[in-house]
Amino acid sequence: MSKTISSEQLTAQVAHVIQAAGSSAAEAQKVAANLVLANLSGHDSHGVGMVPRYVDAVLEGGLQPNTSAKATVDIGTLLALDGQRGYGQVVGEQAMQMGIARAREHGSCIMTVGNSHHLGRIGHFAEMAIEAGLVSLHFVNVLSRPVVAPFGGGDGRFGTNPCCIGIPLQGQEPFVLDFATSRVAQGKMRVAHNKGERVPDGYLIDEQGAPTNDPGVVVVPQSNGLFGALMTFGEHKGYGMAVACELLGGALSGGGTWHREADQKRSVYNGMLTVLIDPARLGTQAAFEAEARAFVDWLHAGPPGEGHARVQIAGEPERAARAVRAREGIVLDDATWAEIVAAGAKVGASVEAAA
Repeated sequence: MSKTISSEQLTAQVAHVIQAAGSSAAEAQKVAANLVLANLSGHDSHGVGMVPRYVDAVLEGGLQPNTSAKATVDIGTLLALDGQRGYGQVVGEQAMQMGIARAREHGSCIMTVGNSHHLGRIGHFAEMAIEAGLVSLHFVNVLSRPVVAPFGGGDGRFGTNPCCIGIPLQGQEPFVLDFATSRVAQGKMRVAHNKGERVPDGYLIDEQGAPTNDPGVVVVPQSNGLFGALMTFGEHKGYGMAVACELLGGALSGGGTWHREADQKRSVYNGMLTVLIDPARLGTQAAFEAEARAFVDWLHAGPPGEGHARVQIAGEPERAARAVRAREGIVLDDATWAEIVAAGAKVGASVEAAA
């Protein structure tokens, strides 16, 4: 079973819970709007289903409401920030605003963010850069229960460690590549488990290291108290990218890497390395615009393969999903909705009352 909720109503309900958990009204609205945007974009894994975990993280003391990013190094073209365990939706936007300002001034900026709570959908930050006319590259690590196995490994050793690249395209919608280095995002397994669905071959191994189609192995403890693990995409290639994200997003940012036994804490911390480039300052702006457009037009002009209506580039599916879900509403399964209601109850917030 499921229910359909408008984005406006869902934003109000989520903001009500986040504010009850200790955030200011402005912060609660920003976090809620960011989560709902993920749902609108078709990425339910990074949407409002995260609310129960955020509430638990606040109650644990691992997530600090009303906390801002703090600059520890700022020389214009190089910027280091400490997220101070604040909401990633807030810290991430603050970081991007600072990095964008410096890239506009200097032509580029290399920025790190450490110790941020869950940053959410990284594509949102690429879209911020694109709106400013900038190219952006993002490498992110995840400090939480390790849910992804190394290539050739039999248990989880690191997180879903996303990579994102945003490129503005003159006269066209932008290229926004945003992907987990795992075969699929952890949150998608939570959604599948809540819906009672099985997943395709090659996504998961169980707690014994054997292949499985049950998403529950990475969502709830199994009979021996252990969890299974996600596989990386592209075998050793995705594994290599995941390690790069851990080293660049985690070690280089100062936020840290994962190298300890798992615990049951609900907080999720991210480190991020971001590179921002202003194409107009490179001296190749005209060629960049012309060549990028010509290449994307060339891709779109190709014949569709079997089972596909047309050739697309990264970012198009998300924009299409936003149009449909903004019009038709966001569908939440009953299990996810019940978890959100229960999270609200923990902090004295009636979700239905905010409808």
